[in-house]
Amino acid sequence: MSTTTRRLGARELIETVLDPGSWTSWDQAPEQPAVPDSDYAAELAAAAERAGTDEAVLSGSGRIAGRSIAVVVGEFGFLAGSIGHAASERLVAAIERATREGLPLVAAPASGGTRMQEGTPAFVGMVKVTAAITQHKNAGLPYLVYLRHPTTGGVFASWGSLGHVTVAEPGALIGFLGPRVYEALHGRPFPEGVQTAENLYARGLVDAVLPVEQLAEVADRALDVLTAGREGLPVPPEVPLDPLDDVPAWESIERSRRPDRPGVRDLLKLGASSVVPLHGTGEGENDAGMLIALAKFGDFPCVVLGQDRRNQTPGHPLGPAGLRQARRGMRLAHELQLPLVSVIDTAGLALSQEAEEGAAAGEIARSLADLVTLDTPTVCVLLGEGTGGAALALMPADRVIAAQHSWLSPLPPEGAAAILYRDPSRAPEVAAAQQVRSLDLLRTGIVDRVVSERPDAADEPAEFCDRMAQVLRHELGELMQTDRDGRLQRRFARYQALG
Repeated sequence: MSTTTRRLGARELIETVLDPGSWTSWDQAPEQPAVPDSDYAAELAAAAERAGTDEAVLSGSGRIAGRSIAVVVGEFGFLAGSIGHAASERLVAAIERATREGLPLVAAPASGGTRMQEGTPAFVGMVKVTAAITQHKNAGLPYLVYLRHPTTGGVFASWGSLGHVTVAEPGALIGFLGPRVYEALHGRPFPEGVQTAENLYARGLVDAVLPVEQLAEVADRALDVLTAGREGLPVPPEVPLDPLDDVPAWESIERSRRPDRPGVRDLLKLGASSVVPLHGTGEGENDAGMLIALAKFGDFPCVVLGQDRRNQTPGHPLGPAGLRQARRGMRLAHELQLPLVSVIDTAGLALSQEAEEGAAAGEIARSLADLVTLDTPTVCVLLGEGTGGAALALMPADRVIAAQHSWLSPLPPEGAAAILYRDPSRAPEVAAAQQVRSLDLLRTGIVDRVVSERPDAADEPAEFCDRMAQVLRHELGELMQTDRDGRLQRRFARYQALG
């Protein structure tokens, strides 16, 4: 645990994060199940006096950077933040009110879990809290979570683990099983360094580890995307097409492999107006070869999935976990009804025992299924290399845009040449015959337009990324004007006609 991290109580956190003077409590006096004059009643009274709150949760509304939000905050000083009948009722009432009023919800739990004084009834109360959160998300409303020290047990296993975006306090103890319980049951301490915010981040379970002083800024940036207007946005003018040189396929392939070629990070840095990176699958995996982010191109919000060329190497190629990360992004797009932009730039999925046992083929199939049926507008950017199933898994979108020297192929051309001729040196010949280059993909209807490189994106990264971003703004603007059913029918018809 960091010695410099401030551990704030519920009221201090509210004062630190929300705009000054914007907090309004929603709380009513709790109805406690404790028998009057019982030991438990005395514990509740003592806890209230010690913590300065009437329960382990405070709820209400406020503003962050002027934006109205609903807030639920745990108070660990009240019986270790444990959740019993009164606390769960308060949580459900606040979540349901946030849903009715169409407010984003920010949760900041700090809890030891279920209140042992109330036993199984309190334990089962986590179900109704989870149901309320799910209904809030089903309404397309954002849910942001800040995991504080400590967050364990049923709280972590319910409303602590359902965020669209989840960040954690530095050094925080976060885990399902409390370490004291583990030691009591097993007679030895729980392994060190496992139940920490930093380890959860490394494992892809949280999106960031940030001190509370940065929470308002991050929440504001995330909500800038998640609550952005979706209707009535003017469509930017279409970017004029440049004449394209008839470059041989192999020359484009060689250019696409230049180490200084701009990738998805450059596209976001140079072309997006707002970016909030996410991290991992949320289910215990992280593949650095796949980037997920919330972003805006101009006024148009989206979820971005991008194969990150910077973090794919021969020693660490893209693996099945990367596609599971991409599918997390697809779920976010569906839940929040955001357009999705996928970016293809990969030398191919890992060929290894770990990839086979990690369901590589299954993840390609599931990614294809999720993307081709996604009910929000989708744009694919073929940015560089497009090798194999890992590339295909991010392709079936409403609109497919290709960089001039990008390409798409079932195998690296060297591999295809080895299969056809037992001679990898014939790769240039095979690449031309297989119609892998952008101009061929345009002619066959696999891509809709090609963005020029003058003469190579690596030689003009800022200008190229700006052109690509202009195209994205136009495509997103047009697609966001279309009706869902017609858009899906056109997408299905498009891919039924290919191949």
